[in-house]
Amino acid sequence: MATLKDIAALLDLSVTQVSRALNDHSDVNEATRQRVKKAAKSLHYQPNVSARKLVSGRSGMVGLVVPRSVQLDHDGLFLEVVSGLSSQFSGRGMQFVLHIAQDDEPVLSVYQRLIGSGALDGFVLTEPLDDDPRISFLAAQGVPFVVHGRTAQQVAYPYFDIDNHRLSQHSTDYLTARGHRRIALINGVAGRSYATARIAGYHAGLRAAGVQPDAGLLCQGRMDESLGLISTVRLFSGDGPFPTAMLCGNILIAKGVYRALEALGLSIPQDVSVIAHDDHLPNLRGSAFFPALTVTKSPIRDSWLPMADFLAGAIAGLPSDQLQRVADYEFIARNSVADAPARQCLPRR
Repeated sequence: MATLKDIAALLDLSVTQVSRALNDHSDVNEATRQRVKKAAKSLHYQPNVSARKLVSGRSGMVGLVVPRSVQLDHDGLFLEVVSGLSSQFSGRGMQFVLHIAQDDEPVLSVYQRLIGSGALDGFVLTEPLDDDPRISFLAAQGVPFVVHGRTAQQVAYPYFDIDNHRLSQHSTDYLTARGHRRIALINGVAGRSYATARIAGYHAGLRAAGVQPDAGLLCQGRMDESLGLISTVRLFSGDGPFPTAMLCGNILIAKGVYRALEALGLSIPQDVSVIAHDDHLPNLRGSAFFPALTVTKSPIRDSWLPMADFLAGAIAGLPSDQLQRVADYEFIARNSVADAPARQCLPRR
């Protein structure tokens, strides 16, 4: 395994110069820094974490804590999160650690234990709650972190987010402009910040069209195909009136909606219009649906680079207002939306 001495000998530099270049000290010029990092990469150099922490006070390791209940074996979105973040931190000479917590262990105890070990410089938080105890705990402890999402419009911590309120209202406005008044929302887990923001945007769009929100048209849960299927069957059970349009929290939900509507003998968009949010996951494209799915699109992979930058910046002590971004989204109208049907659509069984 290559050492600092090997890199120093290759470049005719001192071990101290090499060490300071690899640890981004300000007294090393950029040309030397890049030359050293290129040589370290070519020699497959791996820093000694204990030695690095002794010199800089930092381990170069950051972590993501998830409960054991996460379905690691087939959760495509979760795998995208982990692989994307790992790649970005690796490119910065940092190690990304996935910690699987026990289901019965209080979440703050997990963070307390990891902080106490001194092994991690900071944390990535995903799927924040409206009042997330992890955020207040880490902030009080002075531990650097970055959040994928945010708990309010204005917050004092690093984050990367999309405007969930605006994209949800945009989709609702689009449907009400086509004459739809009974619009269902199949949303994420209640209490998650993005889900709360999407409900608020949905309600704002309805009220702008003079429509009073109907709690019976809101479904929430884990955003997967089964939620779309089960929710659609429920929404079209009984005597009606039934929805003429459906908003889906992601494309997996929309896939379940399509299956259920087909089983009920209802056509898209003649009977029911459908819109979904598209995270642009591999092997799952709204354009490949039949009919092609109208979406708000914001690729989740665009999150990883700024999140890695923001956590690295937080660890370096940059102000949090320099480490925040709300990304835009794209609205793509396709064939899954039509004008509201003149008559109430009835499920044909």
